[in-house]
Amino acid sequence: MERSNSSWFGWWRKKAREGQGGGRRRDREKVVVDGTEIRELVEDREAFGMLVDSKFRQLDADGHGMLSVSELRPAVEDIGAALGLPAEGASPNTDHVYAEVVSELTHGTSQGEVSKAEFQEALSDILLGMAAGLKRDPLVILRMDGEDLRDFVAGSRYEPTAAAVFSKVGFGSEEDASSLRQCVLAALQKLTVDHGVPPASDTWVAKNIVEPALQQLPADQLEQQPASRDDLFQQLKKLLCAIADRLQEQPVIVAHTENHYDGSGVKRLLANKFELDKLLDSVWKGLPVEHKNKASKEYLIAALDKMADAASLPYYGAVKEVDAVVDESIKTAGVEEGKAADEAEFKKSLTDILRAIMLRLNDKPVFVSTNIVVHEPLSGSSTLLK
Repeated sequence: MERSNSSWFGWWRKKAREGQGGGRRRDREKVVVDGTEIRELVEDREAFGMLVDSKFRQLDADGHGMLSVSELRPAVEDIGAALGLPAEGASPNTDHVYAEVVSELTHGTSQGEVSKAEFQEALSDILLGMAAGLKRDPLVILRMDGEDLRDFVAGSRYEPTAAAVFSKVGFGSEEDASSLRQCVLAALQKLTVDHGVPPASDTWVAKNIVEPALQQLPADQLEQQPASRDDLFQQLKKLLCAIADRLQEQPVIVAHTENHYDGSGVKRLLANKFELDKLLDSVWKGLPVEHKNKASKEYLIAALDKMADAASLPYYGAVKEVDAVVDESIKTAGVEEGKAADEAEFKKSLTDILRAIMLRLNDKPVFVSTNIVVHEPLSGSSTLLK
């Protein structure tokens, strides 16, 4: 099973299952998550205090009243998952985010251990930051039970969509020697939640939804070359109907987000000198001493991540297209690797990088749509907001 954000989506899964009362079926099958629940939890001192007590006891394996870095790891992993980052150790470009979370949780301690009060304060800051991000970019939790897919297959959109999909993947010509299986699976990868199809690239969906549906098509035909374009259309339709049947038996919960990065958030930040100066001061003060003494791409990325919410940018490592823009902008700033940088130079470099990011995104905006299958939590897995 793929790593997922299940520990943070438990109650959203429950809401998506139950729906929200009356109204159209489509409206009952989705829940918009805008950070309100997280914010209300943190602001409810009694409820948040009880959560902190419970989680602190759960993480404090040796029971001595302080959390070591190793004991904090389960909480850090859950926070990373909620931010949509790869697992720690999977990518050097995002591992620094985990280091930043650990630094935030252990701030002010000399032995790298955290008291319950420090844990509560740091966790509050992190969750409120997440809530602010969700308010800006809400998350939609979709419950996919096959009904939307059936509507798509039976409606007027099916044939033109199928024609466009097969054209994109290059199938359907007389010279094409691809098997029917290859054709319909390639087409399936191009369909989205807008068509009622859960992410076919997800290994759980492939194993539990797509493969059983494929088994309902004649095995001998699947290995043959499609006889015609109509044959392709009909076989894909049969597969989609079989997938809809599987979804009716076993609905899939999908977390859907859409983000449009055009540099406007960076422009607003740069135009507000008071906010920009205040943020730069905060970032500089929070920068580890070793980074102040030795400039590097790593420390600039860490600093930019601290400014991401204010600039309406994703964390580095979350969106590869934006990562490429950041990389080019850092090169443009001409920061010399390994050279010591004082406060003024640091702030100027960050401002120059932000301005370069703004210009690049304004010239070529990045649109990102993500769909993450929300799996049931693994037995015994750590949870933070369960």
